[in-house]
Amino acid sequence: MPPFPFAWKTKSPSGDPPPPFSGWKTLVGLMVVYAGLCGDITYAYGVFLPVMSKAFGWGRSALSGPYSLFFLMGGLLGPVAGAAVARWGGRKAIVLSGLAAVIGLLGMAGIRSLWQAYFFFGVLCGLAIAFGEFIPITSVINHWFIRKRSLAMGLLFTAGGIGGFFLPPLISLCIDRWGWRPTWAFLALLHFFWTVVLGGWLIRNRPEDLGEQPDGLPSPARPLSGRDTGPFPRVHQTMEDWTVREALGTPVLWMITLIFAVILFASAVLTTHQVAYLQDLRFSPFLSASALGLMIGSSIIGRLACGLLGLKVEARPLAALFLGLMGIGILSLLSARQVGFVYGYSVLTGIGFGGMIVLMPNWISAYFGREHYPRIIGWTSPLVTVISAGGPLLAGKLYETTGNYKAPLILSAVMIFLCILLAFFSRPPKRPKKDTES
Repeated sequence: MPPFPFAWKTKSPSGDPPPPFSGWKTLVGLMVVYAGLCGDITYAYGVFLPVMSKAFGWGRSALSGPYSLFFLMGGLLGPVAGAAVARWGGRKAIVLSGLAAVIGLLGMAGIRSLWQAYFFFGVLCGLAIAFGEFIPITSVINHWFIRKRSLAMGLLFTAGGIGGFFLPPLISLCIDRWGWRPTWAFLALLHFFWTVVLGGWLIRNRPEDLGEQPDGLPSPARPLSGRDTGPFPRVHQTMEDWTVREALGTPVLWMITLIFAVILFASAVLTTHQVAYLQDLRFSPFLSASALGLMIGSSIIGRLACGLLGLKVEARPLAALFLGLMGIGILSLLSARQVGFVYGYSVLTGIGFGGMIVLMPNWISAYFGREHYPRIIGWTSPLVTVISAGGPLLAGKLYETTGNYKAPLILSAVMIFLCILLAFFSRPPKRPKKDTES
């Protein structure tokens, strides 16, 4: 039952035209939630870090601990989150985890000790990301969209990019005007409205719950197989639902997972050390920080482009395209002795990263179906988290050893170019003849 007094038609009366497709309304709710998660939580902490460090006299490395815990919880709890979403649905997971995030953000407004930051941000906001972000949001999209899934994913992740691009500067202005404690409380109120109120009202788990079909089709679509996807015959889209055990037993799932891990590894290296690298090359602090903002902003282009291209182009060539842009962008950063190379890096890497973020969940859905997607993606997330979390640490260690950032940047570029080859080997799997219970 909806938590608010707004009517949702379950089935059209006999003989009347079918009701408007509710998937787009659900997508709007998911976009609002995801933009809030990125802007209110994921990209917000770094804005508070220097002012809180100054207020308490805590070292920045000490204050980085809660964010590291937050990041690890978001990934390592993937199997549990996937099972919860599969059992209770994405909508309930999003709303309940949104409440946990609201409590965490409110708690940050009143902290007095470092352990409180670990609890309110690291634990509560970490739970919100694990149970309320990537797994449930993409799972709901997979239920509502099949033929138009790529476009829906592109719009979703574009909203996240917009939230991450515009909200941190707004948060900085609020801190300057009100102080950091009221700003944390303001984010809690904002997150409650976006995630719990709007998300709970707009989002629905499955089209079948409303008497509808994926993509707004008037009747259940005939089974599709291979490249038979109606108007877009080039794009592989399975209509079979692989069990968790079947999917985990295929090499291609782990190839795609490894590609995703490398993308996040390289991204973590860049976002953590890029500003310091450019300042070591005697670029101004303003230009170094602007390059990071431009990269995040350019990712919006890649997210939209992948969403549109994915309707007509197979995942493997798309992966090669966006991975290639990321690799060339990092090479441009390695050659950065003039401003043009810096901006070239930001634009190319941003577009490539944005495209890959949209492509990965769509790729897994296209190969393994929608029914067991949350548990399948949940079991891959710990590996992705461990590899990507090691990026900044390894880059810092290599910098201390060599005195520069060339080694981690070259390593990131080489791994990305190798992933292009891996992408071409990631062909659609053939399902075993005997179904196995997951």
